[in-house]
Amino acid sequence: MGSRMQIAFTLLLAVSVVATKTIQPVTEETLQKVAGSLQMYVDPLPQMPKIYGYSMHKGQPVSVNLTIGMYKKTWKFHRDLPDTPVFVYGTSAAKATFPGPTIIARHGVPLYMTWENHLPKSHILSWDPTVPTAIPKCGGVPAVVHLHGGANPPQSDGSAFAWFTAGFKERGPKWTTPTYTYPNVQPAGNLWYHDHALGLTRENLLAGLLGAYVIEKPTVDDPMNLPCLEEDLHLVIADRSFNVDGSIYMNTTGNVPSVHPQWQPEYFGEAITVNGKAWPFLSVRRRKYRLRILNASNARYFNLTLSNNLPFYVIGSDSSYLSAPVCTSSILVAPAEIFDVVIDFSQSTTSEAELLNNAAYPFPTGTPAGPLNGKVMKFTISAETKPDKLDKSTMPKAEVNYAVVNIPDISKLKTRYIVLYEYQTADGEPTHLYINGLRLEDPPTETPKSGTTELWHVINLTGDNHPLHIHLATFQAVKAQELLDLQNFTDCMTAVNDAVKCDVWRHAVGKVVAIPEHEKTWKNIVKMEPGYMTSVVVAFKLVDTDMPYPFDATAEPGYVYHCHILDHEDNAMIRPLILQP
Repeated sequence: MGSRMQIAFTLLLAVSVVATKTIQPVTEETLQKVAGSLQMYVDPLPQMPKIYGYSMHKGQPVSVNLTIGMYKKTWKFHRDLPDTPVFVYGTSAAKATFPGPTIIARHGVPLYMTWENHLPKSHILSWDPTVPTAIPKCGGVPAVVHLHGGANPPQSDGSAFAWFTAGFKERGPKWTTPTYTYPNVQPAGNLWYHDHALGLTRENLLAGLLGAYVIEKPTVDDPMNLPCLEEDLHLVIADRSFNVDGSIYMNTTGNVPSVHPQWQPEYFGEAITVNGKAWPFLSVRRRKYRLRILNASNARYFNLTLSNNLPFYVIGSDSSYLSAPVCTSSILVAPAEIFDVVIDFSQSTTSEAELLNNAAYPFPTGTPAGPLNGKVMKFTISAETKPDKLDKSTMPKAEVNYAVVNIPDISKLKTRYIVLYEYQTADGEPTHLYINGLRLEDPPTETPKSGTTELWHVINLTGDNHPLHIHLATFQAVKAQELLDLQNFTDCMTAVNDAVKCDVWRHAVGKVVAIPEHEKTWKNIVKMEPGYMTSVVVAFKLVDTDMPYPFDATAEPGYVYHCHILDHEDNAMIRPLILQP
C-alpha cells in the first residue's frame, strides 16, 4: 500500500500454512528473472470455449440445466514456461480452462447452474488462517461461485459463508442448495463468475477460478450492429508471478508475520497474462473489433493505451451499455472492472500495436509500471492497406436510454456514509482494513429497502484507490470531491467513526474530479479515490425497467459489499448488505 511494493525483501524460509513442507526462499529478483525470460508475443491469444446457458425450442430460447466443475490440472501459460498447476472451471477436467468457459445467457431466460467442487484435499497456494477464513474440519479446498454483476436471489449469490468442499462433504453455515438460479432479468451486458469463499478469494482466483459471463438481449444488441462472431473477443487480463518450476508464486510470509503469518496487503504479479497466456499476440484485419476487457487481477490496476495511438470507442462498462459510444485514448481498469470497447484497426498507420499499461502499483501512488508489467499484449495488423470490405459493422450513434441517472433531486434520496479504513502498525505496515470500522461478522448496518434507490457517500481515508463492489445492486458515481484538512478529519473519524459528527461537509469542499464519460452508466465496480468523498447513486432494482426484482431479495443469507482488491476483501474490507421488504 502507498509506495510499498508487495515483495520488498527476500522471503525467509517459511512453512506453508496449507502444506507442511518447507518452502525455499524466493526473491523478487528471481520472480522478475523468470518473467523476464519469457519472450513476449510468441503465443497466440486463445479464446475460451463458449457454453450456452439456454437452448432453442421451436424458435424460442428456453432454460437449461448446466453443470460446471472446479478441477486441479496443469496449464501452459507460455511456450517456454513449464506446465503450471491451477484450479480451473470446466464441464470436465479435460475441458477445464484458464480462464473458465465463457457462459452465454439469454435475457429473461433463467439458467439453472450446478457448481461442483472436484478440488483436492489441500490448496496449491499458501493461505492464512488468521484472517476470517473458511476452514473445513476434514480438509479440502472450500469454494463457492459468485456471479459478479448478477441480479440473483440471495441463495444463488455465492455467499462467502456458503462454501463447500469436494462432493459437498462439508458445507459452510449459509450453504442452501447445490443448484443456483440465475434469472438473467437484468440489462444486457458483461459479467464474470469467480470464487468467493470466505478468506480464500485471493488464493482461489489466483489459482484460476474465474470466467466470463454474457447476458445477450437481441432486441438491444442487434440494432447496434457491433462487430460479432470472430471479431467479438474477450480479453481477461490477470497478472501472475511464476516460480522457476512454472508454479504460480504466492507469498508464504506476511508483511507483519506476528499478526498475520501469510497475508500481505496486495499481490502484484511480474507477468501479465491475457486469456491464460503471458503477453500473447492477436492477428487482426483492418476492420473493427469488439473487445470485452476484464481485469481479473487481485490488486493491479491497468491504465490501458495503444502504442499506435488508436482510440478506444467505449460502448459499455461492467454489465451495462452506455448512452452512446465514448472515444478515449486511455482506459483505467480497476480489479474486477469490465470495459466493452471497439477498436477500428482500419485506421492504423502501423502494422502492429502494443496494448500498454502505465498504472502505478499500488494505485495511484506506488511503483511506476516497468518493462514487464507495462506491456499487456500485441495486435499484429494485416499488411493490407485498405479497410476490410467484409466489415459491415457500424458504430452506433446511440445505445440505451437508461444508462444515466434520471433522478430530479438525488439529495432527497436515503443517504448513507460508507467509510474505508486501513489499520497499521506503528511503523506504517497495514494489518487489516474495515468498512465503517466494522468486521464482516458484526451486525449489518446497510439495510436498504428492496426496489429503492439510495445515495451513498463513500469516504476513502486510505492511501489506495479502492474498487467498490456491491452485490445485487448497480450504481454509478455522480461526484468525487477532495477532503481538505484530511489528517484532522481522519483523526476525528478514527476516534468517533461518525462522518456527520466529524463535520464531513466542512472537509468535502476540495477539488472535484470529473467522472469519466465512459463510466457514466450503471456499474458493478466504482473506483474510490484516496482522500476523496465519492458520491454514488445505488439502485436496488432493475434499472432498465425501473421495476423491483422478480424474486425475494430480502431472504437469507443476504448479500455483501466490499473492496474488490482481493487481499483487502479477505482481511476484511467487506460488510453484510441485508435488504428489507
